[in-house]
Amino acid sequence: MGRHRYYAPEFKRESVRLVLEEGRSIRDVERSLGITFGLLKE
Repeated sequence: MGRHRYYAPEFKRESVRLVLEEGRSIRDVERSLGITFGLLKE
């Protein structure tokens, strides 16, 4: 079973900013940050 990872609020805000303001795809941001596929959709 996997472990639940904690992401700081600043990390989450920056991840969303990359999608909304820079126009990058969610998958591209997830890949570049090394986070699990689908995490930004939650």
